[in-house]
Amino acid sequence: MTENHFQEAYEQEHLRCAELASRIADLEAKNEELEWKLSRIKNNPLWKASLPARNLLHWVIRQKDRLAGCGSLQGFISKLNYKKREREAMKRFGTESFPSEEEARAQRETRFPRMVKISILVPLWNNDAQFQREMLDSVMNQTYENWELCLADGSDEEHAYIGEICREYAARAKGRIVYQHLEKNEGISGNTNACYLMATGEYIGLFDQDDILHPSTLYEYVKAINERGADYLYCDETTFRNGDINKMLTMHFKPDYAPDNLRANNYICHFSVFSRELLEGTELFRTKFDGSQDHDMILRLTDRAKCVVHVPKLMYYWRSHQGSTAASITAKPYAVEAARGAVAEHLRNHGFEHFRITSTKAFETIFRIQYQILGTPKISILIPNKDHAEDLRRCVNSILEKSTYDNYEILVIENNSTTPEIKAYYEEMVQNEKVKLLTYEGAFNYSAVNNFGAKAASGEYLLLLNNDTEVITVNWMEELLMYAQREDVGAVGAKLYYGDRTIQHAGVVIGLGAHRTAGHTHYKQSRQNLGYMGRLCYAQDVTAVTGACLLVKKSLYEELRGLDESFEISLNDVDFCLRLRQKGLLNVWTPFAELYHYESVSRGLDDAGEKAERYNQESERFRTKWKKELEAGDPYYNPNFSLDRSDFSLNVI
Repeated sequence: MTENHFQEAYEQEHLRCAELASRIADLEAKNEELEWKLSRIKNNPLWKASLPARNLLHWVIRQKDRLAGCGSLQGFISKLNYKKREREAMKRFGTESFPSEEEARAQRETRFPRMVKISILVPLWNNDAQFQREMLDSVMNQTYENWELCLADGSDEEHAYIGEICREYAARAKGRIVYQHLEKNEGISGNTNACYLMATGEYIGLFDQDDILHPSTLYEYVKAINERGADYLYCDETTFRNGDINKMLTMHFKPDYAPDNLRANNYICHFSVFSRELLEGTELFRTKFDGSQDHDMILRLTDRAKCVVHVPKLMYYWRSHQGSTAASITAKPYAVEAARGAVAEHLRNHGFEHFRITSTKAFETIFRIQYQILGTPKISILIPNKDHAEDLRRCVNSILEKSTYDNYEILVIENNSTTPEIKAYYEEMVQNEKVKLLTYEGAFNYSAVNNFGAKAASGEYLLLLNNDTEVITVNWMEELLMYAQREDVGAVGAKLYYGDRTIQHAGVVIGLGAHRTAGHTHYKQSRQNLGYMGRLCYAQDVTAVTGACLLVKKSLYEELRGLDESFEISLNDVDFCLRLRQKGLLNVWTPFAELYHYESVSRGLDDAGEKAERYNQESERFRTKWKKELEAGDPYYNPNFSLDRSDFSLNVI
């Protein structure tokens, strides 16, 4: 490149950056103006006085939206009936789930090959007397009896009754309760570390002073240790109020171990039990992360663990009361910075640099993580197409006009078009040097068309994209690429919306839906919905992502020989993602790459006649090929959720 050419390229890039900066400045100015106007409205006495009327109006609108989402009044009534049955089903997770006398006796009499001793650590500080007794009772009532309870008490003189209660229970526990009153309160981390010094068990469990364990918790954990060799375990949990575990507030049914979820959100939390071997050469809780010491510890120990096991049963009851973290994160504001620091150290230990961690709208300790893009690798965007000139034009123009990532090519793969409109657009389209036209002459086979396009691609990455999509977020390619670049990641998918701004795709769950093949979670939810436990607000590991927008390394695509062409129309993307998982790779979905997906306008829905029969055949082939995985269940869903619904509703059967 000559000096003049270099100077010209530099000036063009400088101009482009200046234009982007100007657009950002304009948007920031508009945002500031809107915030000022909103502040004036909120401080207006008339606005404040109209609150009851506005609340009623919003309630009416919500019911209208729910009715629209159900398709009909009958669908709305059906959903209400389902929710009623779901509320009834919730009862089975409270005291109704406790073992009968016969079941408890059978569990107590069970002899596992490894009757491991579990030391439960409980740091104490000025606890309520009733909370203290209920916590101790829940340990004493465990059906697995080889446990040790280690209590380090930092309470002041005013709360001396804590020691009296502990000594009372210790006398009844036949040496299984070890109590120590500390000279001074060392906080959660220091008091827990003092508990650990007393512990003699092979496994360590972390338990809060005001919470309650299900009677079968330790039994289920030791069963998993024996059957699966687990060295780190956790379970599902719920918050409860008014001292009654049957009065549940938020039931958290968790996915299996998912490292990207854990980086963004301490979803594991309670009840963590782990082999003490994982602590060799390291600390339990580190005081510099007080407030988020458990998140720091979980990140470090799950990194070391050989077998992290999720027990998908609700076995931990987290009491919500004034001042507890269960009630509000604002009770411990320092926890936010502590969590951010713990995640940052974890990322640095994994070799990441120049990342950014910010809170999301879901919760202050649910994070968005932005990784550094390494270099500027070329992305080849593959778009199969037949006719539908306006759809393709909208798709291509949105890429060209909105994308901030510049090193890409668009390969439109023509397949049996007949209309004069598309032929005219093709001639116009290829005038842009970033766009190329390929021709696949066989019968339509989505897998074969993409495999054909992949062979002609010159990029290091392949981005499968439907022609009925439209870019929303300008940095969509960067958001996908930052994950696809990782060595442990296979496919990366985006958040897709229908034209009415309801969700079309937010990750794929296998076994979901009428065909029991695969389905999309949070389907038809509002764009503003936070999702189940905030899951629409952070990047996370999923079993599969849709091929409507899927980024993957070309080398991986070629290694797997592309999409399986026996899946001509459907499930080829899920099959591809499952094959990536067989290689030990993670598939990631991110909500920060957003597009519209005007689903299936180009080929039509497989809902009748020949198309329905073809879908049934491919569904049967999928169920046969992935029988073992389907029977095991989706690791990122939860067996307590219904497979008939996409909204994380409980299984009411």
